[in-house]
Amino acid sequence: MRTLRTTALVMLVTSATAMLAAQQTKASVAPPPAKPAPPATTAPAASADATKPAPPAAEAYAYDAAGRRDPFLSLIGIGADGKNGSKRGEGPAGMSIAEISVRGVLESRGKLVAMVMGPDNKTYIVHQGDKLLDGNIKSITPQGLVIEQEVNDPLSVIKQREIRKLLRGLEDAK
Repeated sequence: MRTLRTTALVMLVTSATAMLAAQQTKASVAPPPAKPAPPATTAPAASADATKPAPPAAEAYAYDAAGRRDPFLSLIGIGADGKNGSKRGEGPAGMSIAEISVRGVLESRGKLVAMVMGPDNKTYIVHQGDKLLDGNIKSITPQGLVIEQEVNDPLSVIKQREIRKLLRGLEDAK
């Protein structure tokens, strides 16, 4: 019975000291009292706003990378070179190889040019050597395009591969 009373007394003392410490920290952290407002000459609502304490200013947080990546930035769309995948160029330079389809091959001024359709359902004229988002056009043949794609896989030994995009009619025939 005596140990039960002693235990209850110890618990009461520790909770009282914890509450006292909490009150002391609140008093030390509390913002300085607001300056007295000048006498209200306009409306009583203005004096009510002046007596409210100002909300504490939000502390600006800055992440120090120190050679590490920010853990709160999204990893989706960021390649090995750090470029964001959302920044695309206009026309064929902003389209990946998987997004285009060859619609036709024409001869213009003694050279072959190709008509490709992008994901926006617009047709673009491309020439040999033109850049795409993930490669460039190596050559244009009467059957379609030969594209040299840049492989962005750090584990792959091969850094470039050759892709053949055939005319849509030739792809359907196979």
